[in-house]
Amino acid sequence: MKRIICLIFLVQILSSTSARSQNISLYEQVNGRYDFTFVGNTMNSAENNPSPFLVTGTSSSADLNLNPDDTLLKAYLYWAGSGDGDFEVELNGIPITPDRTFSHSRFYAPYNFTYFSAFKDITTMVAATGNGTYTLSELDISPFEMLHYSRKTNFAGWAILIVYQNDALPLNQLNIYDGLQGVPDNLQIDLTNLYVLDNSGATAGFIAWEGDSQLATETFTVNGVVLSNASNPANNVFNSTNSVTGSNTLFNMDLDIYDIENYIEVGDTQATIKLSSSQDFIMINTVVTKLNSQLPDATIVLEDYETSCNSGTIELNYTVYNINSTELLPAETPISFYIGTQLIGTSATQFDILIGGNESGTITLNLHAETPEIFTLLAVVDDLGNGNGIVTELNENNNSNTIQVTQWLSPKFNALQDLISCNLGFTKAIFDFSNYEELVKSDENHTVSFYNFLDEAINEVNPISNTNTYEAFYTPKEIFIRIENEHCYAITSFRLLSRNCPPIVYNFVSANNDGSNDGFFIDGLRDIFVNFKVEIYNRWGRHIWTGDQNLPDWNGYVAEGIGSKKAPAGTYFYILYLNDVDYSQPLTGYLYLTY
Repeated sequence: MKRIICLIFLVQILSSTSARSQNISLYEQVNGRYDFTFVGNTMNSAENNPSPFLVTGTSSSADLNLNPDDTLLKAYLYWAGSGDGDFEVELNGIPITPDRTFSHSRFYAPYNFTYFSAFKDITTMVAATGNGTYTLSELDISPFEMLHYSRKTNFAGWAILIVYQNDALPLNQLNIYDGLQGVPDNLQIDLTNLYVLDNSGATAGFIAWEGDSQLATETFTVNGVVLSNASNPANNVFNSTNSVTGSNTLFNMDLDIYDIENYIEVGDTQATIKLSSSQDFIMINTVVTKLNSQLPDATIVLEDYETSCNSGTIELNYTVYNINSTELLPAETPISFYIGTQLIGTSATQFDILIGGNESGTITLNLHAETPEIFTLLAVVDDLGNGNGIVTELNENNNSNTIQVTQWLSPKFNALQDLISCNLGFTKAIFDFSNYEELVKSDENHTVSFYNFLDEAINEVNPISNTNTYEAFYTPKEIFIRIENEHCYAITSFRLLSRNCPPIVYNFVSANNDGSNDGFFIDGLRDIFVNFKVEIYNRWGRHIWTGDQNLPDWNGYVAEGIGSKKAPAGTYFYILYLNDVDYSQPLTGYLYLTY
């Protein structure tokens, strides 16, 4: 972007007397078939300097007379006076309080003298009222007037800056600057980064306070040339005059407009205004410049965006405007999109955008993997992606816009351990993973559901409802978890594992065929330790029976030759070989046999 057209005041005050003020700076810029004028009046009934009495009242009036073809665009009220400030006034009987205030002070031993001004946007009021008489009242500086009378700086006044449109006007750029600065000696205002396309009709206007026509001690120069006109002599610029009405009785205030077209040239990129006064104390409140500048003014607004879960992209909608302009914005004006300083995409306007027009566009931006979930996206129109543009604009400082973007990213979650339960036979097991619903969450607002298969988790079908007594018919088995936030989801899993738990030996055998304890039963053995072997010995260590997966439980009979016989009731001992990697040593114990 070519940093050319925006007018910026760099104000330097060279004064040996300490002062406090707000530097004159750019408040607003408007572009179009516009011009400006002033309406206002003093509260002083005479000039304060030669008057042997107090001169400041609380009310005065002035007339607004726009032409029928003029359309009001802006109306800004300024009022000012000596002292700390009166910020409750009335305009045509309507109470007014300021949008902004300014202050200035100077020390004249042994007192500190204060001054103020105030600003109010009254565009709506003036648009409704139209031409006619405007009266500002209730502006009271009486608490401070006696002190200021001692220095002959007792004053009060008001002015309305009017900006209006007329289709017969050329395309102009109006720059409104305000603040409150004193001119006891020298005040220099440097207008930099100008781009004057046509100096015809160029003007500069001032709202100034406290000038005395009796003190011919000040000059006003543009680019080193002393300005003057019929109402303002070269050595007495601030002399209680009103350039709009031709009045020279605007006591202790000035509403002056100067023709400066002969003091700037086409192609100028800067101008210097200097105000000097060897005696007269003056305060500058408002400066307005009008230049003929036919240039576009590109701005951009990011409107909304769309994204989807874990897409890594956003679809961004934006509009490029050429509203505050005096020329069309050409097609192919570049647009760049940034996250921080990182360029992530570029686009361009498709067509010429007329004055006051706009063009909407959409771009899909690919986000880098390290892009945070929430980030600020910056768009800059008239930017080639390196901070440079191709279009000379009226205002080079309004080309960007930002929007906060939230990606739809999968929720973060906690890793879960596999669950192990006892093998109930052929790797079947019962599991309780109900507490995993909370353990997996990294945010209590996330929702969690469990599934038997991955495609069920992705499609959210057939969730597992019983998580505290879940029966796995085989293991290992993978359980899938779907974790959801407001926009997106993540899937993780854990495994259900079974292990061969130690069998339970029921060591009482009542071999009487009554259906209860008729055999030597070992729970958790046959479908689990399929390679087991069990040996039974009598109390004297004689081996009397061996069993395995292929034989029924011992029922008290002892094989003997080709037959068998009942073993005597009593105590016997067993050795159980599980033949399992987790149980390298046999289990031993006793059992009691009865009939």
